[in-house]
Amino acid sequence: MRIDRAIVFAGLRHAVFGGRMAQAQVDGIEAVLTRFSARGWADPRWLAYMLATAHHETAGTMQPVRETLAASNDEAVARLERAFRAGKLPTVKTPYWRPDADGRSYYGRGLVQITHRENYARMSRVVGLDLVAEPDLALRLDVAATILLVGMTEGLFSGVRLADCFSGMKADWTAARKIVNGTDRAKPIAATARIFDAAIRAGLVV
Repeated sequence: MRIDRAIVFAGLRHAVFGGRMAQAQVDGIEAVLTRFSARGWADPRWLAYMLATAHHETAGTMQPVRETLAASNDEAVARLERAFRAGKLPTVKTPYWRPDADGRSYYGRGLVQITHRENYARMSRVVGLDLVAEPDLALRLDVAATILLVGMTEGLFSGVRLADCFSGMKADWTAARKIVNGTDRAKPIAATARIFDAAIRAGLVV
């Protein structure tokens, strides 16, 4: 799938980013576009939903972030702990952000937020780096983009894959949220994904 990126970015700049994009947002999208194209995938809906997921998970920055958008590990842990103690994380049974014996915390990081030690171990095999020993490697754009693409196409987050939601004539934009996180914010993410899809299709090179 060949894409005229100038057309795609022109569409996204106004439809998604309010008329202006920072260089970091451009860089984040470019990282996903480049890896998507390199793998030879041809369904623009896959790419659109990946980008919409990253847009949601990073609060629109399109850069790998720490959970709660904290600037440091200590701040992320503190914010999560406060929210947990205040009863603001009702679905959390185990406080996964609390540091282990070596001081490592496995809270959410990346373009899509991976949490828990076992998921860092799983993604270590995907990227060929030891994310368990160095969780902050998930904040590297190249690493985060690979986790996003492989995780969503192979069903490594929840067992649901992009192909389960987008294949042939099937396009379930709302159910696609199950690829990452159940039904959380499924409808607004679906709406954003459709906008990404329109911009990508406008830039397709036949």
